[in-house]
Amino acid sequence: MIGDGSMVLVAAAAVLCGGVASVLRYLVSVLLGGRGTLQWAVLVVNVVGSALGGAVLGLAESGVISTDLRLILLGGVAGGLTTFSTWSVETVELALTGKWFRSALNVGLNIVLGSLVATAAWLLVQ
Repeated sequence: MIGDGSMVLVAAAAVLCGGVASVLRYLVSVLLGGRGTLQWAVLVVNVVGSALGGAVLGLAESGVISTDLRLILLGGVAGGLTTFSTWSVETVELALTGKWFRSALNVGLNIVLGSLVATAAWLLVQ
């Protein structure tokens, strides 16, 4: 059904998956929001989304999943789950309130962990 190339079905699936992933992101922020010194909820969803992205990339390159499924998983699920705009705003808010170290740590952890898990997931599915 999804592999038949129908743009409408693929777009609908991406929208549906993105919506579900957005709800999951919200639930993670409810569970982890406001705890400790870092923005843990955003870090968790960004790292999980990066792992998903790396795995999807590897599976698509290997021909295990279709281009359509790649779009649904990356654009829909990972796009709905991850939150670059929220991460950016939270990083700026930390800096504006004088929490420079936390702001820099937020940047570093999201970039380093996101890149590492994306690479690890890609390697795992090869």
